[in-house]
Amino acid sequence: MTTQSDLAADATSVVSPASQPPDARARLLLAVGVIALALNLRPSIIAVSPMLNLIRHDTGMSTAVAGLLTTLPLLCFGLLAPIAPWLARRCGIESVLCATMVAVCVGTAIRDVPSMPALLGGTVVIGAGIAVANVLIPAIIKRDCGPDIGLMMGLYSMSLSIGAALAAGVTVPLARAAHTDWRTTLALWGWLAAAALVAWVPQLRRQRRRQPARTSPATQPVRGMWTHPVAWLVTAFMGLQSFGYYATTAYLPSILIDAGLSAGEAGWMLSLANLLGIVAAFVAPTLAVRAGRPGLLAVLVATLTASGLAGLIFAPASFAYGWILLLGLGQVAAFSLALLLIVLRTPDGRHAAQLSSMAQCCGYLLAAAGPLAIGAVRQASGGWSAPLVVLLILLVPQTVVGLGAARSRYAAPDSRISQN
Repeated sequence: MTTQSDLAADATSVVSPASQPPDARARLLLAVGVIALALNLRPSIIAVSPMLNLIRHDTGMSTAVAGLLTTLPLLCFGLLAPIAPWLARRCGIESVLCATMVAVCVGTAIRDVPSMPALLGGTVVIGAGIAVANVLIPAIIKRDCGPDIGLMMGLYSMSLSIGAALAAGVTVPLARAAHTDWRTTLALWGWLAAAALVAWVPQLRRQRRRQPARTSPATQPVRGMWTHPVAWLVTAFMGLQSFGYYATTAYLPSILIDAGLSAGEAGWMLSLANLLGIVAAFVAPTLAVRAGRPGLLAVLVATLTASGLAGLIFAPASFAYGWILLLGLGQVAAFSLALLLIVLRTPDGRHAAQLSSMAQCCGYLLAAAGPLAIGAVRQASGGWSAPLVVLLILLVPQTVVGLGAARSRYAAPDSRISQN
């Protein structure tokens, strides 16, 4: 059984004192920088969804092409995740994270150009920047935050949820208030990334003071991660929870509309699930570290999610707010736990970057397939019960691999430290 002392060792071992922020001011600046980066990892992508009908009407694009605007980023997240550790070793993790925000700024500017290639190309540039940041932020938290890992992972996960909820709820009112067209409205999110660049400047200065030599262990690649059983447990948990989350998010409004709710109420339910997720995103990793029971959390998030899915099967309209509450808490807490497991199951930032790239590569590729697979089940069955049952069944292996990944041991194939 994993204990609190086990998790404390997870959080602090094999992190040299020189790699940790030396004082409270440095820790605060790092926290502000991480939050600023995290706030930018969803808005430029999610902001497209509430504007999608307007985009289609203005450009004349087909439904399939419109779907690319939401699936391209997920493909980028998966396909480009493996290059992130290499970039961090070559250029320094702080510099690469700065470059990811530059990519978001440039991508939003490209999308402001009135052409279809610019719209799709800018989306790819944004997705590439976010893909690399997704991988490296958990790694820098592992490297620099020591015993504050649970708190920092909670702040990181919460900021992701806040960014998503902000983009979903503010984009259309922002366009109306500013009297801008959809291109300019989407481009406005680039200013949030520009603000993150300013917040990240202290980390660039710190990198110049502590740049490791090219022969330092910190610059050497991790070998054997893709064959390590612990790494695959973490990856499987990331993939299964991502599959369920993105499949549910894609079809939740349709499920509720078919159950008799209005389109407006169904859309509000989806926003509510994201808002509830903000609380779960912060609380889940913090409690998991403090209580020393990540395995218990893996069971709890599956139970909450299963209850919400079962409710949607048997009584979707009569207690809709209750089912959304359970889903919002369960699925977002599962995502936070997946990120936390990446840092708990690695001994240092170098291994965390490699495991993060592996887990997110497989996880987001599986996530991109989720809406397609569940949509196919819906088409074949003619209703929503069968797709929801599939998602329920997948919670069983998710829980099993979550319990396995929660055991206190490292995915460190090239390190003499394999467990606490």
